[in-house]
Amino acid sequence: MRDVTPEFFAMGMIWYVVFLFSTTCHEAAHALAAKIGGDPTAFHGGQMTLNPIPHIRREPFGMVLIPILTYFWMSRGSMIGWASAPYSPEWEQRYPRRAAWMALAGPGANFSLMLLAAAAIRGGMAAGIFRAPQVANFSHITEVANPGDGGGLLTFAATFLSVLFLLNLLLGTFNLLPVPPLDGSSGITLLMSERTALRYLEMLKDPMFRMMGLLAAWWLFGKAFRVIFGVALNLLYPGASYD
Repeated sequence: MRDVTPEFFAMGMIWYVVFLFSTTCHEAAHALAAKIGGDPTAFHGGQMTLNPIPHIRREPFGMVLIPILTYFWMSRGSMIGWASAPYSPEWEQRYPRRAAWMALAGPGANFSLMLLAAAAIRGGMAAGIFRAPQVANFSHITEVANPGDGGGLLTFAATFLSVLFLLNLLLGTFNLLPVPPLDGSSGITLLMSERTALRYLEMLKDPMFRMMGLLAAWWLFGKAFRVIFGVALNLLYPGASYD
């Protein structure tokens, strides 16, 4: 557990606000794509909204308790959690390709937020507000953007955009892994014939298969994210390095 200081609490507030917003956008994108595809289940459940309250009511542990606990216990001060949007299994069976696009809409929302944060960081650098870190330390991943010679407001903006960039990079790439119950496990059916996709989706319903998939994804992603982070950092700051 990390030392609890006023700065630690302030950083935690930023992380939680970004987590809440990013996760809400992720689930709202699922709900919107499903409604466009003909399944209004999440819409009627109140998930097609950027108001986080309906999402918190549906998943209070994943949206409140677990993110706060992991922030206190994880060595980098980041947080993890989850949310969900309901959908009709009958609709998925009838329209597996529409369901695949619905699944991919969540990570798509995260990558959109990541790109918006990157554009804001690059714009701040062009305006002389932010400066690139000389070396990005993976243990302090909120230092993607550093404030220039500014005050507390610029420090807050740099920290907020860094967390927005990195958390959505993490959420987007993690959810794209093609293992159940992650979004990529449904999205990959776009590469299959409809008959194969239906058999595959039926297999994904096995709870044991879903648990094994999640454990495998967590283990693999823990090793792969350093590489993903390095690639993203070099796209944001060409030639940048990290340790």
